[in-house]
Amino acid sequence: MGWMFILLASMFEMIGVIGLKLISKNKTFKNGVLYVGGFCTSVAMLYQAFSYLPVSVAYAVWVGIGTAGAVVVNMVFFGESKSLSRIVSLAAIIAGVVGLKSLS
Repeated sequence: MGWMFILLASMFEMIGVIGLKLISKNKTFKNGVLYVGGFCTSVAMLYQAFSYLPVSVAYAVWVGIGTAGAVVVNMVFFGESKSLSRIVSLAAIIAGVVGLKSLS
């Protein structure tokens, strides 16, 4: 159950990132809801995960998935650089998250 909350928290964090990018360009109510709602829901889901998983593991995995997700979202939807060094760094983050999950 805890891993489901981490996955949901990470997905809502990516929604918050999309909202953040959009609201920085166009301050509308919809973009504000995506930004604030995404991040607030993300933290609420993370808090729920703490009931099932050690805080150190849950937080590290949430940050890793959220960071990797933000990079991918910005590369795919907002045209950020897809350089080899960014891809290798992204792979390192994903490997670390997978390692933490498999060892907990």
